[in-house]
Amino acid sequence: MIDTSFIGAALPAFSADVEAGRLRFFAKAIGQADPVYLDEQAARAAGFDGIPVPPTFLFCLEMESPNPAALREMLNIDIGRVLHGEQQFVYHAPAYVGDRLTFTPTVADIYAKKGGALEFVVRDTRVTNRRDELVAELRCVTVVRNG
Repeated sequence: MIDTSFIGAALPAFSADVEAGRLRFFAKAIGQADPVYLDEQAARAAGFDGIPVPPTFLFCLEMESPNPAALREMLNIDIGRVLHGEQQFVYHAPAYVGDRLTFTPTVADIYAKKGGALEFVVRDTRVTNRRDELVAELRCVTVVRNG
């Protein structure tokens, strides 16, 4: 059983830059052809301050953590027993190419179902920009199979 005393524990915060080339590659990979996500002039013509970050791209940046295994290591979770359970995004402000975003993850909850056969780890991450404004709140649920 995963130690529930880690509920509320903070993981190391880190920062990531929103880089134009990577954003174009992401848009291409997901089939996003809207020029707003590819061209600065098209973005400004649409009323944005620059090329905006498309939905879910923040998850890609979150994976740039210096230690993507930090949560599993802290909770002593075998990666062979892990399933991706759920992903949620709540957006508060746009992010743009050129922004440097800071990700601050915490363990929001740990609980079990089916008599402990499945355990769930909920990680919440606050994303802020250089002005310390809240850009988004991310939630990721990891499922751990036991037995």
